Amino acid sequence: MAREARGLGMTRGGAMRLITMCFIRIGVRGSLALSLLAVAALRAAPPKQTFTGTITDSMCAKADHSQMQMGPTDAACTMACVSVHGAAYVLYDGKNTYTLNDQRTPEKFAGQKVKVIGTLDAKTKTIQADSITAAK
Repeated sequence: MAREARGLGMTRGGAMRLITMCFIRIGVRGSLALSLLAVAALRAAPPKQTFTGTITDSMCAKADHSQMQMGPTDAACTMACVSVHGAAYVLYDGKNTYTLNDQRTPEKFAGQKVKVIGTLDAKTKTIQADSITAAK
């Protein structure tokens, strides 16, 4: 999968094509400024991080399913809250709750401790997950 030009939503090749088109249209000085901005945007993007926690749902965000009891296990409760009540899958690390952009993969890890590798949007507390795997 091609790496995205961070913050621009395009591949690096696409970013370079855009810069080249700008160079042709606005000349050397304008293109130099745009090139510097593009490089700064690529470097300023947040790094990938590893998060470890429990896949739960936004209704039981601290992985405490004792109040809801939507199933005999935490996994069953999590899946029921998502499918029946419209909750979202989240990662709870014991201190913070993070929304996961991927809402399909977490289903198979509901109620389990996992390792998520991805990029955190600190403003929305959303992890752009690249991978979700069972924690050891």
